[in-house]
Amino acid sequence: MEKIPIPPWRKYSLSVEETSALFGIGEKRVYDILRSHEGAQFILEIGSHVRIKRVLFEKYLDEVTTL
Repeated sequence: MEKIPIPPWRKYSLSVEETSALFGIGEKRVYDILRSHEGAQFILEIGSHVRIKRVLFEKYLDEVTTL
């Protein structure tokens, strides 16, 4: 089965690298946000992998004034 490429702005969840590129935030800062918001609704853990729920992360960014 062939994978269909999906642009990051259409995906449900993103990797840290995709999140960094899409929102213009450094990967280190994205990891810092994940560490400081353990259990947040925008974090999706799949086994040992962490994904970021794009829409919920966008809402989080809309609400904060400082990163």
